[in-house]
This record gives sequence, C-alpha cells and structure tokens, in this order.
Amino acid sequence: MGIDSREKELETLNKITSMQKDLLGSLYGDFFSMGSGAGSKGTGAGAGSSNSSGSVSGNANTNVGASEKPIVGSGDAIADANDALNEAKNLFAADPNVVTPKEEEKKEEEPDEDPMETLDKLIGLSTIKDDVKELTAFVKVQKARKDQGLKSVPVSLHLVFTGNPGTGKTTVARIIAKIYKQIGVLSKGQLVEVDRSGLVAGYVGQTAIKTQEQIAKAKGGVLFIDEAYALAQKDDAFGQEAIDTILKAMEDNRDDFVVIVAGYTGPMKKFIDSNPGLKSRFNKYIEFPDYNIDELEEIFYMNCNKYDYKVDEGVKHQVRALITAKKIENIDNFANAREVRNLFEEIITNQARRVSTLENPSSEDMMTIKLEDLFEEKKEEKEKKTSEDVEATSKDVVEDSHDNVTEESEVTSESSNGDEAEA
Repeated sequence: MGIDSREKELETLNKITSMQKDLLGSLYGDFFSMGSGAGSKGTGAGAGSSNSSGSVSGNANTNVGASEKPIVGSGDAIADANDALNEAKNLFAADPNVVTPKEEEKKEEEPDEDPMETLDKLIGLSTIKDDVKELTAFVKVQKARKDQGLKSVPVSLHLVFTGNPGTGKTTVARIIAKIYKQIGVLSKGQLVEVDRSGLVAGYVGQTAIKTQEQIAKAKGGVLFIDEAYALAQKDDAFGQEAIDTILKAMEDNRDDFVVIVAGYTGPMKKFIDSNPGLKSRFNKYIEFPDYNIDELEEIFYMNCNKYDYKVDEGVKHQVRALITAKKIENIDNFANAREVRNLFEEIITNQARRVSTLENPSSEDMMTIKLEDLFEEKKEEKEKKTSEDVEATSKDVVEDSHDNVTEESEVTSESSNGDEAEA
C-alpha cells in the first residue's frame, strides 16, 4: 500500500477517533479539551520517522489542524481510540460526583406504590379488600414455612372473580399480580388480559399455538381471562382446545404462573363445574358486588378531579339524580363504574360544545360543569334547528336566484332598448 493511500486511511481513522471524543464531550463536558497530560492515549502529538520501505512509524496525531496532514503512526488508530474511550468511561465510573443521563433519569423515576396501599385507595370493595388481604397473609405464611423447611399446606393461587361489569375485577387482578410478586410467589408480577378472541384461532391446532403465546407472555405473572365462560360453549372444539392448553400450563408452571378467570356469577359457576380439571384448580371465588349510589357518585367526582373539572354546587344533586336514573333504567345490565365513566364523557362533551361557542373562554369556563351540560340537546330540538337551518339556506338560495333573474332581465331590457335605438 502506498504512502498516500495509507495516509488517507489513517486520516479516516483519526476522524472516527474525533467523533468518539465529540460524543463523550457532549455527555461529560470538556474532558477531552484537556491537554496531553490527561492521560488518554493517542491524544498528544507524536513524532514520526520514515523507514527505507516507505512506511512511517510513530503515534497518530489526533489533534490535526485544518491545514495539517495527520502524522502517520505505526500504532492502531482504532485501538487507540477505543482505549481512550474505555479509559474515560473508567474515570467517570470511579467518580461518584458524575451522574450519567441514564442514571439521572432513573433517580427521577417515582417509586412504585405499595400494592396494598393501592388496594386500600379503591372506592368501595370493602369485602374484596378483606378477601385479598386474608389470601395474601395465608400465602405469605405458607411460603415462609416452606422456606424454613416446615411443612406447608398446598394453596392454589388461581382465582375466580364473579360479578357484573365495571365492578373493578381487572383492577384488583392487576393489584394481586403485584402483591404476589411482592411476597415472592411470582417472579415478574405482570398482568396479561385476554378474552376468547385472544385465545381461540380459526382452525383446530392453531388455537393451542395462539393460547401458548399468551401463556408465554404471562409466565412470571397473571393471565387474566375475562368472560372465560365463552370458552365452554356447547360443541366448541376450539374453546376446549384453549382450556386444555391452559390447564396443562397451570400444571407445568405451577410455581410461577397464575390464572384468574372472570365473568358474570351464574355463567362462571357453570363454566368451572363443566370441567373436572377447572374445578380442581379453581377453588377460591371472590364475588364483586355492584357499587351503591354513594360509591358511583364518588367515582364520578374522582374522574372530575383527575381531569381538572369541577361541578357547580347547585348542580351536584342533579348529577346524583342522573346516576340514580341510569342505574334504575338498567337494573339488570348496569355497568357500574363503566356506566359512570360513560356519563362523565357525555357531560364533558356537552360542556365542550357549550364552551366552544364562547369568544374567549377562561380556564374557569373550561373547568366548570353547569346544569345545561348534564343534558344533551333533545332530538326534537336538534331536528327543529336543522329544519330552521335548511329553511334559512333555501330562502337565501331563492333570494339569490331572484336577484340574479332580475339582474339578467334588466341587462336584457337595456340591450333591447339599445338595439331599438340603433334601428
């Protein structure tokens, strides 16, 4: 290789070294702007001498000026650059006063709330809280006995949650996953939520694969199957395939895998009783009662606080009346907290429609929910407004047409008079 070629190659290598130093400089300040006494390799000027074969020896100079050619060295420029990089990392690792951006980000992260505290903060669910605490205490003590070499009573960690929609089943399942991790019976504590569509495929054989994928995601944590009874329909080979796959996984991974099944009370009991394997593994039931009016009202105002809304004092009794009416109307199919969330979204949509008509709405305007925001415009009023708008538009069109016809008539008349005058 000729000297020119060798010089170009080393010039490229010098640029790589400079890029590495620039990268470190952006992270750690002016470390590389120090003199050659900083102790890093390949950063000082080196003398070079050429031998009879045309090769050049000496250290590569990484502080090359714009008008200077690099001093070519026999050392490996990439090795020098990497040595400098590693040395800098070691220096900063040894310095307790230096905080890297990633470490700083970690320090700013808020610690996770204790799952028991999260459970206690939930609105209502007093019997559920007691059940979870009793279960947790029992599991914790049995694990401690086992760790100390004592005999422990076998306990199934798998659970059946029963109750109507919107009663907090998914939320409590997520908390239990974290509690199980905290006491050491699960390694990760994540919750993977699925229903029939997430487990069952279109062909026999594919369902097992699809179910195994969800099980793999949930290992070390909890697989939460909502409306699990949908897997046990009559003459349903696909659902049965999913159940069989789950039961096998529960047996094979009994030390680090939990399944919680959930759904309406009646169908869930039939589901568990339909299969001896399910009945033997699921023996702990937790019933989730419906929320009462006070609790539903509290959930509504929790949403308001969460999203910076407030309700006029004179309107609060109307909010309660609306919640009560919705529960009475859907007594057999009431969705509890979900229904309240839907009501909240309807009200803030009405509020947004009203606020959007204000010229310069203040923060107070955008936060406050007034009486008119509780009720959507009635269908008759909407139709009346639409009819009036159409009528007004039609009238404008007719008037415009009339004006255009009049103008055309005048133009024609003037043209005719002009023709007569010329004649």
